[in-house]
Amino acid sequence: MIFQFGIVCLALSLGTDAFFVEEDHPRISKFDLSENVFRYNEDANLNARELISKYGYRGETHKVTTQDGYILELHRITGPNSNPNPENKTAILLMHGLLSSSVDWIISGPKKALAYMLADKGYDVWMGNARGNHYSRSHKRLSVLDKQFWQFSWHEIGVYDLPAMIDYILDNTESQKIFYAAHSQGTTAFFVMCSTMPKYNDKIIAMSALAPVAYVGHMTSPFFQILTRFAPMIEAGMNLLGMYEFQPTEKFMKNLKALICDPEAWSQPICENVMFLVAGFGSDQMNRTLLPAILGHVPAGSSTKQFIHYSQMVKSRKFRQFDHGLIENYRRYGRFTPPDYELFKVTAPVVLHYCVNDWLSSVKDIEILAQQLPNVHSRIKVPHPPFAHLDYLWGKHANELLYEKVLDIMSLFSQK
Repeated sequence: MIFQFGIVCLALSLGTDAFFVEEDHPRISKFDLSENVFRYNEDANLNARELISKYGYRGETHKVTTQDGYILELHRITGPNSNPNPENKTAILLMHGLLSSSVDWIISGPKKALAYMLADKGYDVWMGNARGNHYSRSHKRLSVLDKQFWQFSWHEIGVYDLPAMIDYILDNTESQKIFYAAHSQGTTAFFVMCSTMPKYNDKIIAMSALAPVAYVGHMTSPFFQILTRFAPMIEAGMNLLGMYEFQPTEKFMKNLKALICDPEAWSQPICENVMFLVAGFGSDQMNRTLLPAILGHVPAGSSTKQFIHYSQMVKSRKFRQFDHGLIENYRRYGRFTPPDYELFKVTAPVVLHYCVNDWLSSVKDIEILAQQLPNVHSRIKVPHPPFAHLDYLWGKHANELLYEKVLDIMSLFSQK
């Protein structure tokens, strides 16, 4: 009865065909390239390695296999082509957020994107790709068509993906420890890793958390507010229909953007993209010239369970493991409710970068997080009130407002 009610609610709110996924979907979102604001940008169709080469940097692709069989793709920048490759470079791993990829860190171009700025400063830059995104859709045994391939949330990214990447980097460089910087879900996975596998704290020099996400009880994203209300029914419906990869259909997007977007606004091309509907838009930091390139790379893919896991925590206001239901919880955890992540075990130095205009990472939730972490080096507010969640990646002045501070703090740790 509850399940049937859920299906009816979803059909009414999203449209009955919103569940069905198109087999082929272009990387470039559908928008009118003839409009004055939105000009064609070839970077929309270049992959990470092609972008790195285009802008004059030395790039590498590495494959990493996790303990549970996922084959992940790492992208590496060893420096600008104009400079010789210095030895004894300190490595840093950059980790993307939900629905994103390694391209986040390079799409803004030289002097603007964090990965290039790090490379210019002499760091050995590694950029991860979590299981399920464009670059990490392989497995030793499973196909992306298999249900089991998609049975993960960001918990597994923290328990399997990050450790595999960090160990690979340490094994293939002269680094004894590495820096770690991440955006949004990339911070969530880090807190999962260091709380469940504390030995990895000793492999981190310092962690820069850009828009940290752990506690989400004060999240204001309309997407997640809607999802939280219907999460159990949505999950049941997706399981029934075999929808395990998050691939919203045009019908789904049409109904969702009708709830959030002004049909006359210049931002309509953004509203065609689920990434912006989840994380927000409208900041004065939005680079309209860059937008066509960005829309060619997001969303980059995820499992539906990543969204469900966040929605569970919006409701519970706790930072805890996935809620599988009473019986399955007891089988997995030996208790009827999921265990909380033990943040007191995250002993690596953490720098929290936050802003006041963030749909996903609210100031109140960051205050709760800071109280739970035992080794917060500093909390740094972006000194620009309109700055928002996606501006950490693509803001016009993110280099000046944020990245230069990240580099300064890394320099301090390097001198210790």
